[in-house]
Amino acid sequence: MNTRAIRTFLQKEPVLAIAMVLAFFSLFLVPPSLEYIDYIDWKTLGCLFSLMVVVAGFRKMYLFTKLSSILLTFAHNPRQVSLILVGVTFFSSMLVTNDVALITFVPLTIVVFTLCKETKPILFTIVLQTVAANVGSSLTPVGNPQNLFIYSYYHLSLVQFFITMLPYVVSGGILTVILLACIPKHSETFSLQVQEVKPIHKPTLLRYTLLFLLSLSAVFDIIPWPIVVLVVVVASEKLLLKDVDYSLLLTFVGFFIFVGNIGHLNQVTDSLTRLLLGREFFVSLLASQLISNVPATLLLAQFTGNATELLKGVNAGGCGTLIASMASVISFKMFAHYDAKHTLVYLGVFTLANMLFVVLFLVIHLFW
Repeated sequence: MNTRAIRTFLQKEPVLAIAMVLAFFSLFLVPPSLEYIDYIDWKTLGCLFSLMVVVAGFRKMYLFTKLSSILLTFAHNPRQVSLILVGVTFFSSMLVTNDVALITFVPLTIVVFTLCKETKPILFTIVLQTVAANVGSSLTPVGNPQNLFIYSYYHLSLVQFFITMLPYVVSGGILTVILLACIPKHSETFSLQVQEVKPIHKPTLLRYTLLFLLSLSAVFDIIPWPIVVLVVVVASEKLLLKDVDYSLLLTFVGFFIFVGNIGHLNQVTDSLTRLLLGREFFVSLLASQLISNVPATLLLAQFTGNATELLKGVNAGGCGTLIASMASVISFKMFAHYDAKHTLVYLGVFTLANMLFVVLFLVIHLFW
């Protein structure tokens, strides 16, 4: 592999690269053995894989684009268009993950506003979509990878999970709506034009809906996850397998190995355990700002039994810096591809908006 290829890989998959480097160096601390197999949470990987395949099926039939096109017929000004696009991102992220919600609806935002001859709201709408995806996805175990891991690792109940995250998601949703007031309501050039989407094949929609429900049953331990993975692979179109985010799965494996090996070092284990004791929310929130919330979750979960504080911390920590959630990097790259000249403006607006949410979540945590 030449230098250029390595540089391209590092730019495209920085978190995966870090995970692999950490896993490699940890091999010198604890020599490889069959115990490595026990490090890996196979259920989390299997459920993530199944959900990725099924959601890829939904995207291939343009289900989400069709849904947003229907909703956009009710919009009569730029602010209402932003409200619908941000809202559909917020609620869809609860079921299809924050990454998929942004991959689906950020390009749609650019297209819709361009067709409407009203491009000024694009930047702020994408910023709010990113926040909405990170906040909305916090409510459910399948909303993002760290939630799926925490739900499985700590064996939380669904009710406990919802009750823990509901104050943060509701307050975050309210702040998002308030910030939408920054989008102009009136425009002389605004003219709504919605993309035509071909009709959805109902038998295919039914098939992937059933596969989605089947995947959820694996998350909630109703049906064993290996059976679900097998059924999803057999019943799905094989072309969808190339749309799976294998880099995310490998990132999990790398961090599982690193954290598993670190767990054998008593001095490190004792230090991290003492650091987290009574400070789980704040430490996980800060760690998310520095290394992203998925790696922070995989690392810190090994050293605390306080599932709810960790859950709140890493989800609140998804807001803040650009790297706090890898989903935020996805939408930034899309905006940069659309308008490279205003990336610094985007970063400034993004950081300011996200800090408002971090402050809000700190207040919720301290006074709720």
